[in-house]
Amino acid sequence: MNENRFLPALLVVALIGTIVELDMSVPSFPGIARALDASESSVQLTVTCNFLGYCLGALVHGPLSDRFGRRGVMLAGNGIMLVGALGCAVAPGIEFLLVSRFVQGIGASTSVVLVFVIIADVYEGARMLRMFGLTNAAMSAFMTAAPALGGLVDRTLGWRGNYAVVFAVTLVSLLLMALFLPETRTGRGEVSTRQVAGDYRRLLGSGAFVTASLVPSLLFAAYMVFIAASSFLYTGAYGLSTPAFAGHLLVVVASFAVTSLFATRIMELLGGPGRSVTCGTAATLTGVAVFLVLGDGPVSTTVSLAVFCAGFAAVYPVVFGRSLQVFPELQGAASSLNMSGRALLVAVFTGTAGSLSTGDAVVTAAVMAVATVVAAPLALRGPRTPAGRQAPPRSDARTGTG
Repeated sequence: MNENRFLPALLVVALIGTIVELDMSVPSFPGIARALDASESSVQLTVTCNFLGYCLGALVHGPLSDRFGRRGVMLAGNGIMLVGALGCAVAPGIEFLLVSRFVQGIGASTSVVLVFVIIADVYEGARMLRMFGLTNAAMSAFMTAAPALGGLVDRTLGWRGNYAVVFAVTLVSLLLMALFLPETRTGRGEVSTRQVAGDYRRLLGSGAFVTASLVPSLLFAAYMVFIAASSFLYTGAYGLSTPAFAGHLLVVVASFAVTSLFATRIMELLGGPGRSVTCGTAATLTGVAVFLVLGDGPVSTTVSLAVFCAGFAAVYPVVFGRSLQVFPELQGAASSLNMSGRALLVAVFTGTAGSLSTGDAVVTAAVMAVATVVAAPLALRGPRTPAGRQAPPRSDARTGTG
C-alpha cells in the first residue's frame, strides 16, 4: 500500500515519547528530590503513579479504538500525554508532579496498546511480522539512548529539561499524527461495556492466559523496581556522578534492547522457543541472586542487572506471544489486559520498594527477587490451551507459539 509507505516511521515516532519518558527522567530523580524538597520514596512514586495511569488507560484504549477508530483514540491519548508532560515540566511541588505523571501514564499507554494493533490492521503475514520486527528494533535503539540523553539534558538544563524534551517530542508526534495518520480500523461496530467485560472475564478465567501474562509482567515489574531506585542507588549509595550513572544505566538498558533485537536468532541458536525460555529464566534468577548477594557496588550491580535483563529479553517474546495465542479472536482485549496488568504490578512492586527503601540495594534486590522467583516456575510451565481448544499450529520463533 503506497499510501501507507510512511506509516511504520510515523508509528515509531508515536512511540518515542512513550519509550523515553521514564528512562530519560530517572537521572533527574536526585535533582527532583532536592528542588521540590521531597523524599526519595516520594520521587520514586512518580514511577508508581505513571504506571497506575498506564493500568487504567490500557484497559480502555483498545475497546475505544474498536468503537471509534484507531486515529481518533491515538490523537486523544497523545493529547492527554502532552498535557501530562507539560504538567511535569512546570510542576511547583511533588504532589503536582505525581498527578501529572499519572495523567501522562494514561496518555502514554495509548501508543503502547494501539501501534501494534494498527500494524496488524494494515499488514498481513510475513510483512506484518517484518513490521513488528522493525518497530521493535527502533524502540530498542531509543531505549538504549534514553538514559545517556537524560543524563546529558539533566546536566545542561536540569530536571525540568527532561520533561520539557518529552513534551516537545510528544507535540511533534501529535502534529504528525494529526496530519498523516490514516484510519486503519474498517468495519467499526458497536462495542458495549458488557461485551468488553465479558471478553476480560473470559481471559481472566483462562489459566493459560493468566500464566502467560503474569511472567513478562512480573519480570518487567522487577526491572522497574531497579529503574525507580537506580539514580539514588548509583549517585547516593555508590557516590557516582550523574553522567557516570547514566553510563551504567545505558549498559543495563542496552542488554535488554540488544537481546530483544536478536531474539529470533538467539532462539534458533538455543534450539527453539522452549529452550530460550529455560535459559532466559535461568539468567534472570542468576542476575537477581548475584545482585542480592554481591550488589554492593556499581560494577557488580550493573553486571548482575545486565544478566537479568538479557534473560528477561529472551523470555519476553515467547511467553508474551503465548498470551496472545490463547484466544486469537481476542488479541486486542488480551493486549490491553496484558498492558494493564503489567502496569498494575509495576505500581504495586515499585510502591512497595519505595516505601521500604533504606537507601542501599538490599530492599531493591529483595523485591526484585520476589517478583522473579514467582515468575520463574510460571515461565517453565510451557504453553497450554483452554479445555476444548486445539493448540495453535507451530509458527515462527518470534512469537514462540506452538
